[in-house]
Amino acid sequence: MAIPLYFVIQDKSLIWSIVLVLWVAAVLAGGYKVIARRRDQEQQALLRSFEEAAIRTLNHHRHDWMNDLQILYGYIQLGKIDKAVQCVERIKERMNQESKISKLGIPSLVFYLQSFRTSNSNLELEIAVDQDMQLDKLNPQVGTELAAVIMQTVRAYQYSGKVSWGDTRKLLLSLRQDGSEIIVSFEGDGSMGDPEILKQQIYNVVQGKRMKAEQLHPSQASFQLRVPCEL
Repeated sequence: MAIPLYFVIQDKSLIWSIVLVLWVAAVLAGGYKVIARRRDQEQQALLRSFEEAAIRTLNHHRHDWMNDLQILYGYIQLGKIDKAVQCVERIKERMNQESKISKLGIPSLVFYLQSFRTSNSNLELEIAVDQDMQLDKLNPQVGTELAAVIMQTVRAYQYSGKVSWGDTRKLLLSLRQDGSEIIVSFEGDGSMGDPEILKQQIYNVVQGKRMKAEQLHPSQASFQLRVPCEL
């Protein structure tokens, strides 16, 4: 662009002015194509990542169902009807819980919770959702913030403390409605590191959000979020 600009300044002719305009247009068009190509590449990479996560989740669920059916079939073959009934009740309870999760109404949160078991995490996540709990009734911005806060809080538990080989760490995540508030509780079981550090991380996560974090028990890795049901 410096060459046409030089001639425009020196010559001040209409031709060089037109050349300068065309040159600038060509540069801008080229830059736009580069940006658009890079954006498309990033979107394709994100889509591939999502598709791979979805496939892992489906395969994991299929594997779980096959295990349950094999156990049930084994009990039936052995004539252990009482054990078979217990197995069916466990399957029904899991189906009911997964149905409740799928009805939460925030796609990003639903996918995160249902795919968590496929992430090879050192944290076992148990989820309890009250009947008819639907977060899509929240103000859309509050719902988006809540989904992000829940995911970030689970990650804070996931990466807190030191984990020894063979250690089992569990996190119970429960969602319920209490009057005009949604209550999201986190109760850790196992080595979760320093509760004060975890507390500070969770408080930082909710900072500036329309919700409040509370520590349920002093010196323990148990917290809850209180979210107003803004419509």
